[in-house]
Amino acid sequence: MLLISLVLSAFIGGSALAQSFSSLEERMTEAEFKAAGLDKLSPEELARLNAFIAEETGKVASTLPEATPMADNRGFYQSQGPQGEIITSISGEFRGWDGMGDRFTLDNGQVWEVTDSSTRLKVKLTNPEVTIEPGVLGAWYLKVQGYNTRARVKRIK
Repeated sequence: MLLISLVLSAFIGGSALAQSFSSLEERMTEAEFKAAGLDKLSPEELARLNAFIAEETGKVASTLPEATPMADNRGFYQSQGPQGEIITSISGEFRGWDGMGDRFTLDNGQVWEVTDSSTRLKVKLTNPEVTIEPGVLGAWYLKVQGYNTRARVKRIK
C-alpha cells in the first residue's frame, strides 16, 4: 500500500493532473521501474496496477474545481491578471483621434477612450494594428503601428 501511495503522489501533483493516463512503463525510466521492483510483476499484475492508478487519478481529478482563466483587466484601476502591453487591431475604417473623448473598440472587445487633449492623429486606415502600453503611475498609451504619435487613454470596458 505504501508503494501505491508513493506512486500516486508522484503522478498526482496539485494542478498537474493529466487529461489522459500514462502507464508506469511510459512514465518511469527503466532504472526507476526496476528500483521500485515493478519489473518483478507479471504483465497481468502490471496491467491491474496501471488500471488502479488510472482509476484513482480519475477520482482525484473529478474532485478538483475547474480552472477558470483570469480575466484580462489590463487598463482598469488595480487590475489583476495579465500585465504588459496589448497588441491588437481596430476593425474597419480608422481616422485617428482629435483629442479627449474619442473612443475605440479593439478587436479583443476592449473599449478605450482618449484622455489627452494635447495629441492628435489624422489618418485614414483600414484595420490598423494598435498597441496599448502601460506607462508610469497607471497611465496607458495607444499607438498605431507605423506612426510615432501616441495618445493617453483609459479603459472603459
